[in-house]
Amino acid sequence: MIYPIWERNKWVLISGNIIGIIKHNTITVFLAFFILFFFGCDEKKQLIHAGVSVINITPPLDLNPILGGYGDRMSQPAIGVRDYIYAKAIVFKDQDKHYAIVTADMQSFPPYFKSQLVESLQEYGWSDNNILLLPSHSHTSIEMMSLHMNNNFNIPQIGIFNNDVLMLTIENIKNVILEAQQDLQPVTIGTVRQKLDGWNRNRRKGNSIVDNDLTITRIDRMDQSPLAILINWTAHPTFMGPEDMEFSGGWPGSLQRTIEDLSESNTTVFYYNGAEGDQSPTPRLEGAKNWEQAKTYGVDLGYLSWDLVQNIQTKPVFNFDYYQFDIVLPPRSWHPTFMMTGGKEYGINSDQADYIINLLFPDSTSSTFFNIGDLLIVGVPGEMTAELGIVIKDKVHEKIEIEFVTIGGLANEWISYMLSEEEYEKGGYETSVSFYGPTLGPLVVHKIIESAELFHHY
Repeated sequence: MIYPIWERNKWVLISGNIIGIIKHNTITVFLAFFILFFFGCDEKKQLIHAGVSVINITPPLDLNPILGGYGDRMSQPAIGVRDYIYAKAIVFKDQDKHYAIVTADMQSFPPYFKSQLVESLQEYGWSDNNILLLPSHSHTSIEMMSLHMNNNFNIPQIGIFNNDVLMLTIENIKNVILEAQQDLQPVTIGTVRQKLDGWNRNRRKGNSIVDNDLTITRIDRMDQSPLAILINWTAHPTFMGPEDMEFSGGWPGSLQRTIEDLSESNTTVFYYNGAEGDQSPTPRLEGAKNWEQAKTYGVDLGYLSWDLVQNIQTKPVFNFDYYQFDIVLPPRSWHPTFMMTGGKEYGINSDQADYIINLLFPDSTSSTFFNIGDLLIVGVPGEMTAELGIVIKDKVHEKIEIEFVTIGGLANEWISYMLSEEEYEKGGYETSVSFYGPTLGPLVVHKIIESAELFHHY
């Protein structure tokens, strides 16, 4: 009988008569024998492999990159770098398939960006279906519309298209995926969740609904050191305002650096936002603002997360599943308040608004399910309110009984805000930048819940 054994960063095959001579450290040997005893009888089973990579995506200042997040900046270029912004990839592989999750210190990805990225990766075996892009929504990162290939309007409030920055960003994300793919190793996986009161709030007047789930997934090497940590928390990175003109990952960047610094195992931390359309962070430092507040919030959340990380028990996982499905969107229709809020901010009239929205925003989009171990990521394009996100998490959990259902907000592309019909009618900023009318939010929610049943049998 031949047995697979983990030895010094690789699997080796040894015969049964020499098992007794293994003299590695106790933890590694125990884990190897655990896997052998419980799963070794099925020769077809193989642990999921994972690889990670990180790349600095901060554009050179001589390319005149503009910061996204606030129209008030009027497409002025960044004046410096407070802290670098990064893209990170984790690639999973089982016996039959591979999948890449890319998180990035980005405002959002515009429509059609992913299609350009996929085109650059097709020769390496990647497609639209097995790549998930999850931006943090940093408001001190690359302006989304400066990366939109259809943005030829030259309107500062929207964002001036910059092909050099677009090409550089695509190349960076392409490279981080390919690099992660080159460093695969067997892993074990575990997930925990804790509710955090007082860390976020609903910014819409009269609305108290918050999503206070902190969900953390730990992905371990075979020596039980964390290779990667995935953090899902729901809040806007908006401590820094339009007056802040330097690149920064904001509090999500601070969060990730804090955990990576606390780890002594060369761990890569990934952050992805939830249904944050109406969720703002609650300040942690009295009297502080801007970068000091963002840094403190990220550090505090990092220490809290690290305490949870250390108690996560990982387990062997042998396969993962993913399912991407199309959503036909309602006719594009901007709310009347667009001319009072968004329209004023953008400096355009109603005829221009119709033309611009029709050219920049698609007729259809997609949503994604990705399941590994006890974790399910539901990739939702655009910015969904917490009320709708909670409905998705609860209903999807009921249908497919995966313990930890999370929302990956702003997934793949930004298509506007998504609200319930009641929220839409109340107006406000979020309504003014919802470009598909009052039925958009309910339609997307319905399609996701409906597709959960299909995914369950996929």
